[in-house]
Amino acid sequence: MKWSELFTSSIGKKWVMALTGIFLILFLVIHVGLNATIWANDGGKMFEAGAHFMGSNIVPRILEIGLMAGILLHIIQGLMLEFQNRSKRKKGYAVSMGTKGSRWYSLSMGLLGTLILLFLIMHLAHFWVPNRSNQGWLLGPEISLYDKMKEVFSVNWVVALYVLGCFSLAWHLLHGFQSAFRTMGVSNKKYLSLLNTVGIGFSVIVSLAFALMPVSFYLGWVK
Repeated sequence: MKWSELFTSSIGKKWVMALTGIFLILFLVIHVGLNATIWANDGGKMFEAGAHFMGSNIVPRILEIGLMAGILLHIIQGLMLEFQNRSKRKKGYAVSMGTKGSRWYSLSMGLLGTLILLFLIMHLAHFWVPNRSNQGWLLGPEISLYDKMKEVFSVNWVVALYVLGCFSLAWHLLHGFQSAFRTMGVSNKKYLSLLNTVGIGFSVIVSLAFALMPVSFYLGWVK
């Protein structure tokens, strides 16, 4: 496959989806690890230290640009695949999940992806945009993201939307995790079984951790 076909052919689009998906999975590991420091219950000191490092150093800020590019590319290629497959086969983007057939979530990546996109926009509007705008979009002074979390997660319907967004993320990851490696050529049943187990564990643990964060603030588990 030629480099130009990465963005034009069906196989190329799936490769882009797989590569950007794995990149975003790695980001989730870092993001959930940093956010989990709220449970240190130290008034946000550990969390703020980590957030300050990520927001005030040039390397993480450069990587942030790559992250945004990866998110946009993942969304655009996903939409292109969705429309392409709908027009050709009258069904959404799906990768075979084995002899048991595709589960319902593998046929609903478009819907789940849309819900996650809306959740992402809300999340960025609550935290990333206010912080970066306060910095002048450079390396200026930051807002207290810990205090911002306490403010945002004091509203019950906002907490409910975040939990719903995390549920959508879990189902998206359940399909996307194994699908990415299948697209990249992993076909050995032993490895696929291992990837399926790791994927389920990752999807549940990461999404549950994210969902518990707003709940923890709302219920006063962290202060």
